[in-house]
Amino acid sequence: MSLTDLAALSPQLILLVAGTLVLAVDLIMGRESTRRLVPALALAGLLAALVAVFLIQGSDAPVATMLTVDNFALFFQVIALAGMALVVLATMGYIEKRSPYSGEFYALLLAAALAMTVAVSANNLVLIYLGLEFLSITSYVLAGFLRADKRSNEAAMKYFLYGSTASAIMLYGFSLLYGIAGTTDLEGIGRAIATQGPNSLRVLTFPAIVLVLAGLGFKASLVPFHQWVPDIYDGAPTPVTAFLSTASKATGFAVLVRFLLTALPMQPAQGDWVAVLSGVSIVTMTLGNLIAIRQTNIKRLLAYSSIAQAGYILIGLVAVYLTSGTSINGINGLMIYLFAYLFTNVGAFVAVLAVEERTGSIEIKDYAGMIRRSPWLAAVLVVFFLSLAGIPPTGGFLGKFFVFGAAVQVQLLVLAAVGAINSAISAWYYLNVVRVMFVTSGNDESPIRITLPVQVVLVVTVVATLLIGLYPQPFINWATWATQTVQFLAAR
Repeated sequence: MSLTDLAALSPQLILLVAGTLVLAVDLIMGRESTRRLVPALALAGLLAALVAVFLIQGSDAPVATMLTVDNFALFFQVIALAGMALVVLATMGYIEKRSPYSGEFYALLLAAALAMTVAVSANNLVLIYLGLEFLSITSYVLAGFLRADKRSNEAAMKYFLYGSTASAIMLYGFSLLYGIAGTTDLEGIGRAIATQGPNSLRVLTFPAIVLVLAGLGFKASLVPFHQWVPDIYDGAPTPVTAFLSTASKATGFAVLVRFLLTALPMQPAQGDWVAVLSGVSIVTMTLGNLIAIRQTNIKRLLAYSSIAQAGYILIGLVAVYLTSGTSINGINGLMIYLFAYLFTNVGAFVAVLAVEERTGSIEIKDYAGMIRRSPWLAAVLVVFFLSLAGIPPTGGFLGKFFVFGAAVQVQLLVLAAVGAINSAISAWYYLNVVRVMFVTSGNDESPIRITLPVQVVLVVTVVATLLIGLYPQPFINWATWATQTVQFLAAR
């Protein structure tokens, strides 16, 4: 392996060293003496890996034949590392109160970050499967980390059962593709389908698409692979829920984009997955929004909101238009949306964490009078809800503008219209929480004190959410550049 390869793998190597160091320090120095040192080491490792990603921006090279460190992968590595850094910062002081095993918790977060950076760079079915399984196993443990909490244990068990089933189904889809092409390399599969003719292989490619979508749709929380989301988001520790709803979801979408646009680019194979995903997108955003309306638990409301958001994001992939000179190509909209969604949803869940720490409740009714108890917390929640609803001047509006614009550009007018209608529906339940915070009086009027790490996370996320909406051009250029420099085999 050359020095160039080592440089390309520097984020992964930094995360591996940081995770090992966290475990070693926790083991050698003892838990009580490392309560503050361990999370600081984890945060430093994530920030160092994030710096390494920016230093290797612009590279486009295969590494060890199974990894491609290109600008597309690096964009999603930024999402994974930034999201996990925010989660680690928000977790400081949270997990130490609930578990004596904080060192293992932070090491698992670093392991999950490592798994995500590998999965988004994988160009081979074997490494895609290993990367996603690595991420899934760490996520199962993190979801059930609060051993004394029955809801956390239940969340981990349900997550494991759903996840293992979805992985097995996806693996069977991979086996069909290997049978078609005789290789596990994504580009090799695409070339084999192009050479043999997609019409003659349709009897195998269509089932393979459906089976693989079951696995990747599970990770991205797409309907009908969404059943795990409400219970796991509700029962898992709130910082873990923030990670699952953002960075983990972005990883699923990154793998889905690379897989479909590289391994299945030819018509009618492309037409098959476009048709399937159009229906999935419509059902996902509609079901998520309609069920969210009835929720009285804030974490379950955000869980169904997360399902609906996945439906909007999927529009970008359905409406892909990868010709030169297009400023809205679908994929850049998907990437902008996920980048804005990272800060919006992490901020929303961290705000929920702050309220949960003070009140011990995650019921919406207990947000009554929030404007008097903590005006700052109420204000940032308004910003996050406006962004989730797609209202300017927030990052969520920019993401929806680009994915809906891509759908209109390729004449998927029904899909764009359904998305717009669902955005209007979602505004109702988001603004209902705002109504409770600003209009309704609560029984408890005592102030809510927010810890310094949580304050920092809230400041970073609310500033980023507004910055993406108010000054979008750098983010648009970054996402478009990351898309155009990747040589996907598919183009409309």
